Amino acid sequence: MTNMTRRHLLQGAAAGLLLPNMAFAAEEQVVVGTWGGDFGNILRAGVDEPLITPMGMTVVQDVGAPMQRRTKLLAERNARRGSMDVACLADFDIYAAQQLGALEEITTANVPRTAQVLPFLKKTHSIPHIYSAHVIVYNTEKIKTPPAAFADLWDPKYRGKVGLTDFLFTTNTTIAAIVGGGSPTNFEPAAGKLAELRDLDVKILPSTESLATALKSGDIWITVIAAARAFMWNQAGLPVAHAFPSEGGFPTLYEAAVPKNARNKDAGLKYVNAMLEPQAQLAFAQRMGYLPTVKDAKLPDDLNRAIAFTEKQQDNLLQLDYGYLQANQAKMLEMWNKTFKA
Repeated sequence: MTNMTRRHLLQGAAAGLLLPNMAFAAEEQVVVGTWGGDFGNILRAGVDEPLITPMGMTVVQDVGAPMQRRTKLLAERNARRGSMDVACLADFDIYAAQQLGALEEITTANVPRTAQVLPFLKKTHSIPHIYSAHVIVYNTEKIKTPPAAFADLWDPKYRGKVGLTDFLFTTNTTIAAIVGGGSPTNFEPAAGKLAELRDLDVKILPSTESLATALKSGDIWITVIAAARAFMWNQAGLPVAHAFPSEGGFPTLYEAAVPKNARNKDAGLKYVNAMLEPQAQLAFAQRMGYLPTVKDAKLPDDLNRAIAFTEKQQDNLLQLDYGYLQANQAKMLEMWNKTFKA
């Protein structure tokens, strides 16, 4: 065998060994920490497949409970590389991560679609993905006149027919405070109002699913939950509707952020940008009843009538102080458990 032939063989063998690694390096992967179920499925169908895959990226959904995701995000913030490129969480959890410096700043330069975000939802370290508001949801077969205020939950005519979910203790405690004369930054009156509600035989339910079951059976008639959830239940055949309370709706906002130490930060930024595309936003509105957060996602008229808030209602959303809520959340939970549930 000549030297030339031997050299060619060696070069070919070396190239063969490198090919798998080169292919792996060329494949861009983005790890998205998110919810499973409907949320994860809609992300896959509305964002991953139509918008991210054509960019040459592979999406890996890291599915888990939000508290686990928040804990992971905060625990990893000082590591050289985190395990998520995108973290989907509720606004409270994103705020906590931002306060500890765990999140990449979001601007129109690195996420161009933020130029379309509704002004009252703009954030500096996350994108507002979808939103709704916790309002009054009621069984239309049992309650013929729509309730007008959160205070109506304390009406003795609903004794034994009010149901609240355990995991929404922050929302429920804040509402009790407001009805008692407090505010989103003064929850002290909540203890007395929660005690009154307990004396009216309020039912405390462990999950959203158990709430739906109780509304369907007539075990409860009225509750506090996201207007979007009422839309989903109504689509599934439950006789429910929502009423926007005179005190103002309690905003519920789901966001997405890119950790500062993301393994693939550029991919994470591309992903959150895609989440703001009109078709991705409309997918969540149509399936889950959550409202778009961008100006150029136009809802069909029938869907708009079913899930949108009027301009007056938008202006009447409660103004939350995330710092106050975070500082007092442990006290709220203690009040909820010891004063209300005990």
